[in-house]
Amino acid sequence: MPLAFVAMGELVAEKAGTLNISVEGGMLAGAFGAVVGSSVSGSAMIGLLAGIAIGGVVALVQAYLSHALTVNQFVVGLTLNILALGLTTFLFVSMSFNPERFPVWSIPPLAQIPVLGEVLFEQRAPFFAIYLLVPLAWFLIHRTRWGLEAQAVGENPQAADATGISVNLRRRQAIIIGGLYAGFGGAFLSIGAIGGFSPNMTAGRGFIAIAAVIFGAWSIKGALLGCFVFGFMDALRLALPALGIELNPQLLIASPYIMALLALYIFRQRQRQPRMLGIGFERRAV
Repeated sequence: MPLAFVAMGELVAEKAGTLNISVEGGMLAGAFGAVVGSSVSGSAMIGLLAGIAIGGVVALVQAYLSHALTVNQFVVGLTLNILALGLTTFLFVSMSFNPERFPVWSIPPLAQIPVLGEVLFEQRAPFFAIYLLVPLAWFLIHRTRWGLEAQAVGENPQAADATGISVNLRRRQAIIIGGLYAGFGGAFLSIGAIGGFSPNMTAGRGFIAIAAVIFGAWSIKGALLGCFVFGFMDALRLALPALGIELNPQLLIASPYIMALLALYIFRQRQRQPRMLGIGFERRAV
């Protein structure tokens, strides 16, 4: 489920032509911020808000450096990911935590539906935000003026600039929205699913969310399908040993990432990506 939150934010960012590599760092920082926030305040909700805010801060730095100062966005993203990993690991060993967790909510009678009821309608509270945040991402992209302008920026920034749209401002806004989603995904992982924090606990899930967006050909439905496939592989890695099926443990750990690489290879010909994805814009060059 954390993949779905992160992928929705990344989709918004990529529609505007930005490839937000720092989403992994934002997710990890969000996970850490949620644990700290809930430990300090004694409130899981405040912890969740802290995680979202810190994910937004990481994205804000990415957006400012890459689309205001026009620093190479890939270099900025990788640097932020390394910084988030190092900083959260250092703080983790220097502090003690006692995070609060969200309670499990059950929605009767939907929770009594065989097989799917417990999975979809009996979960910890942040899980149910998926029913709001996914439609919100769709509405933002397809039914608002801001979303249409962001898509125009991702397809043809020169034309968008000629019509008076501030290209880099829209891109910065899209990255920040993606960062808020990433922070939510990280907070959900730490205080919603696991109930704590450990160094590098996101373990590349941010990158897999990027792969899910590509797998889904930059559509909401496709990205969710990609999250399901990759999440299933990750769950299978944990379930197989419990079922007594012995496979190479290193291969099991690598399986979601191998799946991501295969998906990228298989769908490499699907040319639906925003035309100017990952390409910076400088008005002076027009």
